[in-house]
Amino acid sequence: MTSTTSTTIFLTGATGTMGTAGLHELLAHQEEYNYKIRVLARPSHKNRRQLKPVADKIDIVWGDLRCYDDVLRGVTGADIVLHVGGEVSPRADYHPRRTFDTNIGAARNIRKAVLAQGDRQPAVVYIGSIAQMGDRREPLHWGRTGDPICVSPYDHYGITKVLAERILTDGGIRRWVSLRQSGILYPAILKNYDPIMFHVPIRGVLEWATVEDSGRLLERVCRPDVPADFWNRYYNIGSGPEYRISNYEFEVLLLDAISCPRPEKIFNARWFTTRNFHGMWYTDSDLLEDYLHFRANIPVRDYFRQMSHSPQLPFAIRLARITKGALLVPHLVKAAMWVMANYPVHGTQAWIRRRNALRLNAYYGSLEAYRAIPDWEHTDLSRPSSEIVRLDHGYDEQKAMSAFTIEDMQRAAAFRGGRCLSERMTTGDWDTPLRWQCAQGHTFDAAPRLVLLGGHWCPDCFPYPFAWEPDARPWQWDAEARRNPFFAQLWNPLHAPTEDNTYDAHVFDGWE
Repeated sequence: MTSTTSTTIFLTGATGTMGTAGLHELLAHQEEYNYKIRVLARPSHKNRRQLKPVADKIDIVWGDLRCYDDVLRGVTGADIVLHVGGEVSPRADYHPRRTFDTNIGAARNIRKAVLAQGDRQPAVVYIGSIAQMGDRREPLHWGRTGDPICVSPYDHYGITKVLAERILTDGGIRRWVSLRQSGILYPAILKNYDPIMFHVPIRGVLEWATVEDSGRLLERVCRPDVPADFWNRYYNIGSGPEYRISNYEFEVLLLDAISCPRPEKIFNARWFTTRNFHGMWYTDSDLLEDYLHFRANIPVRDYFRQMSHSPQLPFAIRLARITKGALLVPHLVKAAMWVMANYPVHGTQAWIRRRNALRLNAYYGSLEAYRAIPDWEHTDLSRPSSEIVRLDHGYDEQKAMSAFTIEDMQRAAAFRGGRCLSERMTTGDWDTPLRWQCAQGHTFDAAPRLVLLGGHWCPDCFPYPFAWEPDARPWQWDAEARRNPFFAQLWNPLHAPTEDNTYDAHVFDGWE
C-alpha cells in the first residue's frame, strides 16, 4: 500500500559505500512510502557521474559537510536526517586533520541546523562506529552498547566518531539514534591493499555487517511504523551470528574468494599486530534486528563467493578466480604483501626497522613481545571462545528505566571513579543533563543516557590527539584505568598498565 503521507529524508554520504546502498533501498521503496529524498554531495566529477542516473528522482544539494549553509539547505524541511557521510579509514589514517574537520565539523553543523528548525526538528540517525570501542580481545571479545568508550591509540578516526556522537546525541536534539556500524562487507573490500590489513590481531574478532543489510537498515529506519521506544538509544549494527568470525577466518574467506593461497602461504605471522585494533562480537546486535528486520541472513561463505563474482572487481581478480588461481604464484603475492608490511608510517615492519617505541608499545606491547610472536606452526588459530563475558555497567540493569533515581546515578558515577554532583533528578528522566565530576576533579554536564547507555564519561579526560588544536591531549588510558574501575575492567586484562606511561604518550605523528 502506498503511503499518503510523504517523508522528506536528508541523506549525507550518499556516494559512499553505506550511503549508496541506503540510497538504492530508499529509491526501491520511494513510491511505496512516498519518500522525498534529498542528498548532500560534493560537486566532484565522480559524484556527478554516480548520481546522474537518479538525478530525476532525488533532490541534490551540491556542497560540503563542513559548510553550515550547505548542511542547512539539506536539513531545512526534512523529517529525518540520515547522517552517514564523513571521512573513514584507511583514508582517515593518512589525513587526520581533514578527518577532524569533516567528521566533527559535520556533526556541529547538523546539530546547529536541526536546532534552527525549532518545533519542526527532524529526527537524526547518526552512523557511529565500532572504532569507538577499541581493542576487544579474548576473553573480553563480546561487547555491547554501554561498555566503556575506549578508542585505540593512533585511531584518529575513532576519536572523531566519539566526539561527533556526543555532539549529536547529547546536544539538545529531541529525537535521535546512534547506530554504531561494524566493518562493512562489500565487493570492493576484496581489492583493498593497504598497510592497515596488518593492524588486526590474528585472534581478534569482528561481527561484520554486509553492505546490503546496511542499506536496508537505512531505509527501514525511515518507515512510519518504527516504534517510539526505538529512539534516543545506542545500537550496534551487525549481520548476526553467521558473521561473527575471527580475523584469521576472515583472511581465509577473503583469500579463498579471490583464489589466493591461504594466509600461512603469503603472510608472515609477525606482520600482524597482537593488540590495539577495534573489533568484537556483539551480545546486543539482535536488538536492532528485532526493531528493523534488515538482515538477509545469507551464510557467510556464500556471501564471500557472491562478492567474488561481482563485476566491480578488477579483471585480474576475476580472471584468477576463473583460472583457479593459476596466475597467482604464492611467492609473488607474498612479495606484494611484504611491500605493504614495510610501507612507511603505517607498515608494521617499518615500525620494527625504525624501533618506533610508541607504535611498538601500542600494537605489540614492546619490541620483546613482538620478537616472541611464534611462527604459523605454533600460532593458535582456533576459534575464540563462544562464552560471553559481560562487563559490569555499574547500575542495576534489571531495573525499569522509568524507576531510576538520583541514587542510581550516584552509584554509577562512583563506579567510574567520580561523583554525580546533582542532588536531585525526576525519577525516570534520562534526558535532562546532570552535573558529574570525574576522579581528576573535572566537572561536566551530560544526560544519563550518554553516560549509562552510551558509555561516555569525562570529556576533559578523553584523548584529543590533534596537534593543531590548542588543548590537544594524548591517550592516557593507563592512567584512566588506575582511577576508573568501570574502565579498568576492560583495559587491565588486555593492557598491563605501565609505570612510565610511554604507551599513552602519543599525540600526533606529523603526517597529513
